[in-house]
Amino acid sequence: MIKIDDLKKIRNMTGASVNAIRKALEEADGEIEKALKLLKEGGAMAAAKKAGRQTGEGIISYYIHANGKVGALVKLLCETDFVARTEQFKKLGHELAIHVAAMNPANIEELLAQQYVRDPNQTVGEFIKDYIAKLGENIQIGEFCRFEI
Repeated sequence: MIKIDDLKKIRNMTGASVNAIRKALEEADGEIEKALKLLKEGGAMAAAKKAGRQTGEGIISYYIHANGKVGALVKLLCETDFVARTEQFKKLGHELAIHVAAMNPANIEELLAQQYVRDPNQTVGEFIKDYIAKLGENIQIGEFCRFEI
């Protein structure tokens, strides 16, 4: 028996679809931690399946630190204009720009391998995979730059 409160709690935490959460809770016999782990594994598999898709749309995101002396631009790519216009995608771009400003990675490979500045329990690559699972499209970082005075 799946509790609606558990379903809502996981939905708020992950943004995953109700059907995916219900399936994960059923497989985990109602245990939230197990269900979260199953959803995360499923997201990684979904990201791997989408990795080969073309990313011809996207946005340019930016962050300027409060002192005005550090800033970053990130070219974030996705498959469709529809996803590029969503608030979730825009939030991802902004979060990545914050990370670039704070951590100053040398290249995309280093950026993806770094621990995410707001959650050191996951890498930036894993953070992006979570969004791939939520939005259902391949997402790639096209390029980025950081400025500092």
